[in-house]
Amino acid sequence: MPPAAAEPLTPERILETTEDVLRRFGPTKATVVDVARALGVSHGSVYRHFPSKAALREAVTDRWLAKSVVMLEGIASRPGESASSKLEAWLEALFEAKRHKAGDDPELFATYTVLLAENSDVVDAHLTELIDQLARIIAEGVEAGTLAAPDAAAAARAVFDATSRFHDPQYAPDWRSPTILTEFEAVTALLIRGLRA
Repeated sequence: MPPAAAEPLTPERILETTEDVLRRFGPTKATVVDVARALGVSHGSVYRHFPSKAALREAVTDRWLAKSVVMLEGIASRPGESASSKLEAWLEALFEAKRHKAGDDPELFATYTVLLAENSDVVDAHLTELIDQLARIIAEGVEAGTLAAPDAAAAARAVFDATSRFHDPQYAPDWRSPTILTEFEAVTALLIRGLRA
């Protein structure tokens, strides 16, 4: 019987393996050679998909951030739900996703904190996408007459900034506090009350 065909080397497979390598070695010690070794290929094969270590790390960061964008877009685009309900659900989902990542896989979360600092363009694009989602929710509420904001984009930025303690990785140690959910609910309720028409 002939040997089973090897799984094809795809960018997605490389990124999944890179996450595992980063989890094991951390961002300072992980190398493209480690990724290639874990895949059972030469490092040149990895470089055919990602031209540098920096490009690979940027792609891993982008992949990680894109997961939350997709999940949050599902909330932002729900039909038939009030804007204030969407806003509350969106903020809650963002906070829960960050807490989940920080608590369930602290090694990888710490690694991504380092990668986020290195890849400011990727992070800036990610933040822009999130704030755009918030702006759409707020604009929808303004159009429906349930929210009041003369500038939906500015209001979205203000809401995002006001809730940064609940999604910015620098505050991750606070997320283990026994009172953090009560504090989150208080801030969210205050913001939504402030936006109501």
